[in-house]
Amino acid sequence: MSANAKHATPVQKLLLDPGFDGEVMTKEPMARHTSYRIGGPAAYLVRADSPSAVRQVMDACAEEGIPWTVVGRGTNLLVSDAGYPGVVLVLGRDFKQIGCSPERGRIVAGGAALLSSVVQLAMREGLTGLEFAVGTPGTIGGAVRMNAGTRDVGMGTVVDSVVLIDPGEGIHRVSASDIRWDYRSTSIPDDAVIAECEISMEESDLILIRGRMEANMARRKKSQPLGLPSCGSVFKNPEGASAAKMIDEAGLKGRRVGGACVSEVHANFIVNTGGATAEDVRQLMDIVGSEVEKAYGIKLQPEVRFLGF
Repeated sequence: MSANAKHATPVQKLLLDPGFDGEVMTKEPMARHTSYRIGGPAAYLVRADSPSAVRQVMDACAEEGIPWTVVGRGTNLLVSDAGYPGVVLVLGRDFKQIGCSPERGRIVAGGAALLSSVVQLAMREGLTGLEFAVGTPGTIGGAVRMNAGTRDVGMGTVVDSVVLIDPGEGIHRVSASDIRWDYRSTSIPDDAVIAECEISMEESDLILIRGRMEANMARRKKSQPLGLPSCGSVFKNPEGASAAKMIDEAGLKGRRVGGACVSEVHANFIVNTGGATAEDVRQLMDIVGSEVEKAYGIKLQPEVRFLGF
């Protein structure tokens, strides 16, 4: 072991360990890992390719006292311009698997599997229940954690169980009935990594499934600014109301701060028109929130997740 290795921190030792099942990158720009194309460097970005590698990262961070967070495709994430002073954990190889369970009507998907791929597999198998998610970016893990979906239906309606990796209990399976499924949130602990998800659906006619998917995708293309970087909906819909409608009626479409702009297509999207910073987005969110509260007396809650602020 070299002199440098002897004095390496636990996380740095992963970088130096040829047996680590993954990859460790230092000062990695998070703009490369978010749909916003915004974000300063993470002190470490670690890809863990197996459950044992995830546990190694968790143990190293605990020993060093360094913060860590798990990130999927970064589709609902705004990272500070200063970056993140800890470990950003992304799931690799073993967590990208998708397949049908021997029991008809069930799909098993790794936490890093693309939600879009799972939706397509469900359609090919003639299984209904995920049509609402067509065109939704991101991973299964991210979709489950935030209970992604519409006002009426979300991931909690199809998930049967999840496999979690957490510092306290290691790897364990949790039934969906033991998880609280709220609007855009769940009771899954922040320090738990979603390694796998089992989804249960009903059989249906393939033509009907495809028709619903095509209709949902057409609405998405018509109503969302898919051509510019964004994080999707910025604010949660208040109970019985539409954030987009209130923002629109407050005359905020087109409002800009730097490179960030309230979309002319969908008022609850703040898009990166080119060169937007995280601070641009934050300032614009503050303006929108203030104007909506002034007009309606309602304080909008962010749906986007903040990192490094």
